[in-house]
Amino acid sequence: MIQSGFSRKYFGDKQFYKHVFLVMLPIMIQNAITNFVSMLDNLMVGRLGTAEMSAVSVANLLVFVYNLSIFGAVSGAGIFTAQYFGKKDHEGIRYTFRFKLLISVGLTLLAILLFLLAGRFLLSLYLKGEGDPAEAARILDFAYDYMRVILIGLIPHAMTQSYSSTLRETDKGVPPMVAGIIAVLVNLFLNYVLIFGHFGAPRLGVIGAAVATVSSRFVELAVVAGWTMRHKKLNPFIEGAFRSLKVPASLSISILKKGLPLMVNETLWAGGIAFLEQCYSTRGLNVVAACTISNTFFDVFAVGFISAGAAVGIIIGQQLGAGRIEEAKEDARRLLVFCFLLGLGIGLVYLAAASFIPLLYNTTADVRQLATSLMMICACFFPLEGLLNGSYFMVRAGGKTLITMLTDSGLLWGLQASAAFIISRFTNFPIVPFYALIQSFMIVKALVGLWFVKQGKWANTIVTE
Repeated sequence: MIQSGFSRKYFGDKQFYKHVFLVMLPIMIQNAITNFVSMLDNLMVGRLGTAEMSAVSVANLLVFVYNLSIFGAVSGAGIFTAQYFGKKDHEGIRYTFRFKLLISVGLTLLAILLFLLAGRFLLSLYLKGEGDPAEAARILDFAYDYMRVILIGLIPHAMTQSYSSTLRETDKGVPPMVAGIIAVLVNLFLNYVLIFGHFGAPRLGVIGAAVATVSSRFVELAVVAGWTMRHKKLNPFIEGAFRSLKVPASLSISILKKGLPLMVNETLWAGGIAFLEQCYSTRGLNVVAACTISNTFFDVFAVGFISAGAAVGIIIGQQLGAGRIEEAKEDARRLLVFCFLLGLGIGLVYLAAASFIPLLYNTTADVRQLATSLMMICACFFPLEGLLNGSYFMVRAGGKTLITMLTDSGLLWGLQASAAFIISRFTNFPIVPFYALIQSFMIVKALVGLWFVKQGKWANTIVTE
């Protein structure tokens, strides 16, 4: 009887997990294919040489900060979208969609201006460690050339995120998934053609990789926007969405109050990750290459628990929007257990693969060995990553974005980035124990996130009549 009560408290029934997977799988499939193709991109560029591989990685670190800023911007409005959908308020969804478009395009224009004016300087910050100065100069040239082309695809990417997030938050995750699959297949094919010069095309190297990515961005937007427009009965929010750009002032203020901390959080978090990589890079160009390999495959394996976290946010947000507060609290425990166990399973697979993955790259034995060590350390913390993602999206679903900012980017900068700065600037700590120490702060972050979930103050309905 005790075991039965325990099971009911921490584990759901068959219908519960069916719902979780129905929400999670389209997100996971799209993200998995996107990250898998990014991995193939990385491998293809890696076949050109270590300099080219490092250049694309460094450029993508800066683009990563932009991507997370856009994610934070649309996610802030997405909290309201999910709850409006729970209320069946289509006009509310339409307003949040417009808000996403306006904020994401505005941020994109600012990002393009920043990268054009200061891109070369920002890239150079990652190339100041030990190593051949001539090699560092080659990496910088490759990275800047790659970045200038990538900027062309930022506007369609921002618009796609506005469409895709709205569709997912209204239980239509399949069309964004299909659009993502088509886009990554286009990206993969063009990579093969343009990086290496197949089918009579010129051999463009890293420029070819950038052109392929930009092309795929336009294809993805065409597919997801086209589907939405053609299925207006399934997507009532799109009816009249472009007749004006009006968003009620009261709603805009509410979204900014809840969403601005989230957008700032995502930007600070991405900036924190980029800062950590810069701190690691002070240990030499070999570390830059090893981190490139480790980070690429982390993204591929992390798709599972990241998608689970996104599903948690959608499920809990819809329950809160419908006023089912106690149901949301009860499901919260079961969802966190699910996220932890999923992270544990993925971590074990990642640990087993760590010895073999670096062999796929055309690089030195030292870089391969170092990449394996970093991947093994990372794998040990996958269960905590799962918990962190679950608790983050859960608290966020109730509009407690200041709390998510504290537990996410606040602890990243307050603990990990601060410690990394001190170690990188004032000690000669070798990279492997350095990296392990920074990762160990994940324990503190997970405990803080669980504490906030347990308090239950996140369980709120934030949309009004």
